[in-house]
Amino acid sequence: MTTNKEQSFIKRLMKSLTKANELGQEDKVMTDHDYDGIRELNNVLPPWWLYGFYITIIIGIFYYVQVFTNSEEYSQDKEFVNDVEQANKDIEAYKTAHPELFKTDVVLFTDAENLAAGKTIFEATCLACHMADGGGGIGPNLTDDHWILGGGIEKIYHTISEGGRPGKGMIPWKGSFKPMQIQQVASYVISLQGTTPANPKASEGDIVWTKQ
Repeated sequence: MTTNKEQSFIKRLMKSLTKANELGQEDKVMTDHDYDGIRELNNVLPPWWLYGFYITIIIGIFYYVQVFTNSEEYSQDKEFVNDVEQANKDIEAYKTAHPELFKTDVVLFTDAENLAAGKTIFEATCLACHMADGGGGIGPNLTDDHWILGGGIEKIYHTISEGGRPGKGMIPWKGSFKPMQIQQVASYVISLQGTTPANPKASEGDIVWTKQ
């Protein structure tokens, strides 16, 4: 049960925080403003709101002085450069910790094991656009010697890894497959060149490349 003393303390606290007037004493803060019989009260803003408003003004002034005057300590340019340097360090550290994810030597596989692995990935992800036999559908024909973004293991690897032309639907697969897997798929795509698909799509692209 709340005692009268506690009630009095809570009441005084709320009074100090809000500066609210007691009910029934509106005439003390009544203004002369009158509109259609409705008069306006001149209640003061609550102190907590005013203090918060003053604090935001102080912070705003501090921010403006420190940032927009390009002080040496709070320069946005310096902060950006530091963030980029730290990000580059983090990237290099990650590459060092996971070298298998950043293999740069792209090799054409011709052995049955790697080509079979590439075929499995191709059939799981690529046939919707290129058809199971590589003849092309939404995507281009992979069995001819015309290439939109270039032929050869390195360029095909890059296309699979980074994605096709903007707005054409082929997404970057580097986030889904490891470099080894992308090499396997690229090698399998090259193995399709010269084969005879059931319903080949017309050749696309101005780059002509034929596997050796």
